[in-house]
Amino acid sequence: MDKNKIMIDYLLKNNFIDERIAKAMEEIKREYFIEGPLKESSYIDLPLPIGFGQTISAPSIVGIMMKELDVKEGINVLEIGTGSGWQTALLGKLVGENGKVFSIERIKELAEKARQRISEIKIKNIVIKTGDGTQGWPENAPYDRIIVSASAPEIPKPLLEQLKNGGKMIIPIGVSYWQDLILVEKDGTGKIRMKNLLPVMFVPLVGKFGYPEMEKN
Repeated sequence: MDKNKIMIDYLLKNNFIDERIAKAMEEIKREYFIEGPLKESSYIDLPLPIGFGQTISAPSIVGIMMKELDVKEGINVLEIGTGSGWQTALLGKLVGENGKVFSIERIKELAEKARQRISEIKIKNIVIKTGDGTQGWPENAPYDRIIVSASAPEIPKPLLEQLKNGGKMIIPIGVSYWQDLILVEKDGTGKIRMKNLLPVMFVPLVGKFGYPEMEKN
């Protein structure tokens, strides 16, 4: 029984993903990005802990975000929150050889693990750095797409500025236990339109334009 195929069929049946995302998920298996006993739960549609108070998002949420973002071949994507690297690797497949994924992870250990995993599966169009994702990555801006995998009290201004005219961003916004998954679209003149997609639950986006880092005891 191929658990990955069962998961992908479930995601397709419920319209969480399209055929391009399904193909990427066939090649980039979620279990490779999960460690220890939790590997057994890789294909359950739930978020799972990856250490340092962070999680790998549920497959349905990863699928919905990438589908709504309409990730095309040959574009440049900025990802805020590399985490385990699974979504990063999927994005790398979706943009293809002529596209590029720039991913920022605040936690050095997670960034290093993700970089190693992605190197091992030989995806070469991804660059990962450690830093404050709320400030974006201005050196490589503007971006066709921005995907944020942590919740902010409001959309960080630098990310809006670094989104290309005609581009899209998806980000969880809210200050309570549940947040709203927001699709942001910038038209050709730079005008912003926002659409509320569904309630979600993400870890906080920590940084200058997000939440302050909690003091360690």
